[in-house]
Amino acid sequence: MDEYVLDPALRHLLKKRAKLGIGDVTAATAADIDSYNRSEFKQSVFKSLYRPKTKNIISRTFIIPVTDGAVTGYLFEKVKDKAISGQNSLIIFFHDGGWMLGNMRKCNAVCSNICYATGASVLAIDFRLAPQFKFPIPLEDCYEAFIWAAQGARYWKVDPDKIYVMGNCAGGNLAASVSRLARDRKGPKIAGQILFSPVADGRMRTESFEKYKDCPTLTQKAMTFYIQNYSREPKDILDPLFSPLLAKDHSRLPETLIICGEYDPLLDDSQLYAQALSSADSTAKCLVCKGMIHSFIDFPDLEAWKDSMYAVATFIGGRAVSGIELLSKSDRIKLERRPHLIVQ
Repeated sequence: MDEYVLDPALRHLLKKRAKLGIGDVTAATAADIDSYNRSEFKQSVFKSLYRPKTKNIISRTFIIPVTDGAVTGYLFEKVKDKAISGQNSLIIFFHDGGWMLGNMRKCNAVCSNICYATGASVLAIDFRLAPQFKFPIPLEDCYEAFIWAAQGARYWKVDPDKIYVMGNCAGGNLAASVSRLARDRKGPKIAGQILFSPVADGRMRTESFEKYKDCPTLTQKAMTFYIQNYSREPKDILDPLFSPLLAKDHSRLPETLIICGEYDPLLDDSQLYAQALSSADSTAKCLVCKGMIHSFIDFPDLEAWKDSMYAVATFIGGRAVSGIELLSKSDRIKLERRPHLIVQ
């Protein structure tokens, strides 16, 4: 990574992250992966990396029925001032991990931070994982969980017209495909999709995949491994629900905010998918965070995280995606002088 001009704070966090990772996932056994998914992590390192917000956050757990089974949903809600009325927005979150890894302690930290920063309720979906459950089972789990959540929104004081889907990497892929299923199956309306570095094309033929193939948070070798384990057979990769960028029809999809890092193997996926949506009159915009790599969104100490959360909060607050930009240094200074506008 020496050739990358990384944010110094990110470099520091990556050294800590190495103590928690699974290492080379392509060499991991099924037992190694299961152990990682169930791991509690070392408390001090975990907190210093992810800093989950728990103050004024309520969490609840739900069992969600899906075809031939059930998945767990974790709902995070911010405690409201009783004097404030009105319904919340709901973000349905699909985690990263190449459709294979799913450590829910890490996912829940990410979601509690998103809830704290945006004020939206956040529902994390613990979908079934590959290779035991291959495409399209994890996707169908996510879609059925979305249907379940939309039907139950009124019980959580959620505005049914303000339901968003969100995901990072493979989770961004699932969020994009859930939006397609909702359109094609005439499901509940999705107010918008928020995609962090989504896997848009499983063929991995873009320039950024080659240029940043040794990214410490997502190598080309690891991505190849994930795709091979998620797919049932090679032709699955050409399915638009596997590779949304390859779809012939990008119209009538929700307004879309995409955020990625400058040195992300999925940089081109992110930008090309935004372009494809925009060309079909599905409003979309891609924001690129300088000095960042894949999955920087996990680390709330980063200025890029704060900028991204401000963009997300602005988006779900109703601003058209065309008017959303990342904060500049001068913008941050202005906001610090007006604390009521700062995303915490």
